[in-house]
Amino acid sequence: MATAPRPRTTTRDPEDLARRLSAWLDTRLPGAKAAGVTVPESNGMSSETLLFTVEHPEPPLRHCALRLAADPAAYTIFPVYDMPRQYRTMRLVAEHTDVPVPRVLWLEEDPGPLGAPFFVMERVEGRVPPDVMPYTYEGNWLHAATDAERAHLEEASVRVLAHLHDQVPPEAASFLAPPGDGSPLRRHVAAQRAYYAWVVDGLPRSPLIEGAFDRLDELWPRDEGDAVLNWGDARIGNIVYDGFEPAAVLDWEMAAFAPREVDLGWTVYLHRFFQDLTVSFGQRGLPDFQRRDRVEAAYARLTGHTPRDMDFYTLYAALRHAIVMLRVAYRQVHFGEAPPPADAGAADTLILHHDSLVAMVQGTYW
Repeated sequence: MATAPRPRTTTRDPEDLARRLSAWLDTRLPGAKAAGVTVPESNGMSSETLLFTVEHPEPPLRHCALRLAADPAAYTIFPVYDMPRQYRTMRLVAEHTDVPVPRVLWLEEDPGPLGAPFFVMERVEGRVPPDVMPYTYEGNWLHAATDAERAHLEEASVRVLAHLHDQVPPEAASFLAPPGDGSPLRRHVAAQRAYYAWVVDGLPRSPLIEGAFDRLDELWPRDEGDAVLNWGDARIGNIVYDGFEPAAVLDWEMAAFAPREVDLGWTVYLHRFFQDLTVSFGQRGLPDFQRRDRVEAAYARLTGHTPRDMDFYTLYAALRHAIVMLRVAYRQVHFGEAPPPADAGAADTLILHHDSLVAMVQGTYW
């Protein structure tokens, strides 16, 4: 995926969205227009983002970003897109922490204006480590940085997690726990099992993913620890940087109420996903950047909490990522961009990090 053309993510017409956005904006700020509406090249694989400028005679021009629930006609990555939940989470983070989140301006729950619910936030300028081509590849700003600059970015990015986990009162974040019985971690994993069942409904199942769930049961932490607000998609590709300092933390659709290590495992593994991919294409990548031991040590130093059971949590991250990757692959099949798998074994080959997930299940990866 990182080297191939991006799969289709929407069937919407950007020009039509721009016209409809201006009409809606006039209802919130009479006389205002949305100008310069663009879709960023880094638009994600799930919810959509529009960038625009608010033109209005009274306030100064506002540079904004709009987060729009995924196009229902585009074989969505997730079954539900709860925009009020994301909006509420960002407001909560802004209220209780010094984590830099964009200021949210408006929430629209009516799907009528743009075809799906959305919210608008202020746009923060800066640069983002790219996913395509990944920041681990030669030729981008992060790869070209000095070791000291990358070390600063790494530490500052771990500090985002440390402050998020420590500064939001747990009771204020408990609304993010999935419904059901059991501990927050049990409920989180149960929700992932339900998500996997939705992804493979009527399609070939993945023995590798199902084996990874079984392995999780064997590695289950004896002490799960307290649950905190988790960012969810905790990775540097979702941070806007001013130089090498975080200026805006984005993409809260996977936010959760879970142990700290759920975020940490995702941070560690998602970097390794890009690093492994880079090495497989014959490049060195960034082998000393965001190493597991460095991330764990920085987090312990910043919070006083030593990460525990990280073999479990990095496996869990790789497993969750595999489910997403399988859904992305099945979306490519849906749009005729890839051939359908013949059986369950072929379904496993659609998972881009198949080999590393196998090694994690076998306990030979780290």
